[in-house]
Amino acid sequence: MAAPRGVHGQTVEALGRRIVAGDIPEGATLDIAALRAELDVSLTALREALKVLSAKGIIDARQKRGTFVRPRADWHLLDVDVIRWHFAASAGERLCEMLHEVREIVEPAVARLAALRACAADLVALDRAIDQMAVAEGDPSAAVAADLNFHRTLLAVSHNELLQRMEVVLATGLAERDRVVHGGPHDDPVPSHRAVVDAIREGDAAGAEKAMRRLLDKSIHDERNARDAA
Repeated sequence: MAAPRGVHGQTVEALGRRIVAGDIPEGATLDIAALRAELDVSLTALREALKVLSAKGIIDARQKRGTFVRPRADWHLLDVDVIRWHFAASAGERLCEMLHEVREIVEPAVARLAALRACAADLVALDRAIDQMAVAEGDPSAAVAADLNFHRTLLAVSHNELLQRMEVVLATGLAERDRVVHGGPHDDPVPSHRAVVDAIREGDAAGAEKAMRRLLDKSIHDERNARDAA
């Protein structure tokens, strides 16, 4: 993901990364004057950046105490920026482990629902997603985008609006995970994804769920191989 543009975005990025990395620890009171001088930004720009971090549950302000970093338990860990900052802070491996756990809970159930609910238009969308993956193989950036598109499409085919909102955590986490995998040697991802679509096309709910579990097992295997090869 590209770095934010403009003074406001860059200030949010700089502070967010430092806090998530632990350079500014939980409970620490921010020295506003020192930060303003270090970052070379106006007080207005700094305050606007702090508002963004406050909205993400990362910081708060109290009379007499000032602006301080809230406990990690209060952070909005599903926020796109917070997930990305974890990867930037070299916490990506642990975050990927947690992502795998979430995917193992969510995506087999999504595949099962998709097999029960997919209409003709849904099947066309899934086929197009598979075709995009096949064309993208060999181009890491395109492969990442294609994989994300497939999983977004699958969430949509579940026809469950709450499950579709899982895109927030899956999309960002998957994007970072895919950059590790597709940046190195890996097996062709198309067959495992196509197996899920084939089961959905047949209306085989149990088969779709099993195919997704096999896909996820392969995903973990590919990521570990990519990290070992790095």
